[in-house]
Amino acid sequence: MPGLSFTLPHWLYWVGLIAFPAIAMILARRPRPAERLYTKTIAYMILVAGGIIGIHRFYLKSILGLIFIPIFVFVLYSNSSEQHARTQQTNIINQLRMAERIVDREKPRVSEAVAAIDSLRADLAATEEGSFARRSAEKKVDRAARTIETGRAKLDEAETTVAETAPLVAASSEKRAFWSRAAAWALYVLLAMVAIDAILIPGLVRQANGSIEMEPEVPIVIDPDSRQPDPAYATNFIDRISLFCGEFVSYWAVIAVFVYYYEVIARYVFNSPTNWAHESMYLMFGMQYLIAGAYAMLTESHVRVDIFYANFSPRRKAITDLLTSVFFFIFAGTLMATSWIFAMDAIAVPSGNGILSAWARGEIPTAEMLSRFDLSQFTDPAIRWGEISFNEWEVPLWPMKWVMVLGGLLLILQGISKVGKDIRAIARG
Repeated sequence: MPGLSFTLPHWLYWVGLIAFPAIAMILARRPRPAERLYTKTIAYMILVAGGIIGIHRFYLKSILGLIFIPIFVFVLYSNSSEQHARTQQTNIINQLRMAERIVDREKPRVSEAVAAIDSLRADLAATEEGSFARRSAEKKVDRAARTIETGRAKLDEAETTVAETAPLVAASSEKRAFWSRAAAWALYVLLAMVAIDAILIPGLVRQANGSIEMEPEVPIVIDPDSRQPDPAYATNFIDRISLFCGEFVSYWAVIAVFVYYYEVIARYVFNSPTNWAHESMYLMFGMQYLIAGAYAMLTESHVRVDIFYANFSPRRKAITDLLTSVFFFIFAGTLMATSWIFAMDAIAVPSGNGILSAWARGEIPTAEMLSRFDLSQFTDPAIRWGEISFNEWEVPLWPMKWVMVLGGLLLILQGISKVGKDIRAIARG
């Protein structure tokens, strides 16, 4: 079965986190067509993401997508059988090697004991009865006899094991190779079908669009109690920043779908689990949680128990929010101050050897750091800014720590905006 050895470069991780949401936000703002049709763009995107299980066919309402599923299931079954055969082969080889070591160890010991026992018995016969030399000779003879007895027993058992397991190694190897070839050929069939569909997609899209039946337009009824759209919350520059940041990081969830899909396919289809998918995503979700805090505060999306608060008038709500804002600023300020310490410590670890790390450790002044800072700090592979993860991927952790600072700053700014709104609500009654 072919394997995958792709490891996500660190630079591509950061470019993806920035470029993908930016492109998604641009596409989301495009004017929507009056008539909803199937598109080649979406079809090809699904083909790349889920073509080997036929999802693109289901998107285009083609029942032939069901052909992909049993072949894909067979690939999974073959890989599972190959892994089971590999485990059996490993166990058999270990048993064979242990038996061969016993044979290699015991055979010379038994041979030496057999060759020496006659000489030891002659020495025993030459000693006087009851003397120290006789007792010593008796021990040597007994030791040689035990060595011969136990050694021959171990040799017999080990040689039997060798004779029994040697044919099993070849059989397990053939079984493993069979399932590996079966999985590979099934995968090649899927890839060939995907390649054929890549050529057929324009026609499939036209066919799907031709089968669309126009439905009468249903008037949209807006529920007055429903949540207002996000842009309605933004009344000032700070609100718009929080709204932009929240929308920006929301598209990171889409990245996680693609990454975990790749991890599942790489692990269970190609037997090549990654060492970066899980770490990259939980770090991404941590940053998303921190940056989206201001957005959740703006849109009042935080979970809260408002048994009394829900029945207050707008003015009483504003008074309550203003009085309790002191606790919010204690939390947000502590978050930002602590995050600043974490971020500086992440750069200033002893392994950091860049100018910024030296500045964070207090080894050079700010003016010198700014004067010497250039593009080589990013491009020179010998320069490491600071803390990295303990995983084999070794992604730098200091950017995540600085996102914590950004999240705290956004929360404080949004808190200031909320205080201003509360004061205006109280003043206007």
